Amino acid sequence: MTEDTARAHLQIGQVAERTELSIKTIRHYDEVGLVTPSARSAGGFRLYTDDDIERLLVIRRMKPLGFTLEQMRDLLEALEVLDDPAGAPERRGEAREIVVACRTIATQNCERLRRQLDYAQEFTALLSARDADSPAEPGARVTDA
Repeated sequence: MTEDTARAHLQIGQVAERTELSIKTIRHYDEVGLVTPSARSAGGFRLYTDDDIERLLVIRRMKPLGFTLEQMRDLLEALEVLDDPAGAPERRGEAREIVVACRTIATQNCERLRRQLDYAQEFTALLSARDADSPAEPGARVTDA
């Protein structure tokens, strides 16, 4: 491996830091075929490119929205088709349909998460109000004057 090639590839620990995903999660995505490392070192270590990292970031964004591994795979393939200007028009049309369907799901799930966040904030405010009503120190006694 040349020095330029070594600089173009990152080891899994570096990728984990950049993506905020665990090494275990990145390995899992490799095992299920979502993100295959672009290369291996002489010692067999997984090596990732910036494109691999972008795929991982797409997955990281999809995960909290409830997308399945199959939906993730379909979207990643669709994005590859759309990124290829020489792609067949029929395949590009199918890819656009997948992107639109994923956008619809993402929009619906974002709204669901916003509602859940509103509920969580209401609950936190309720607890904060209750905490403000409680004695200043744990174990302190409130006495009638």
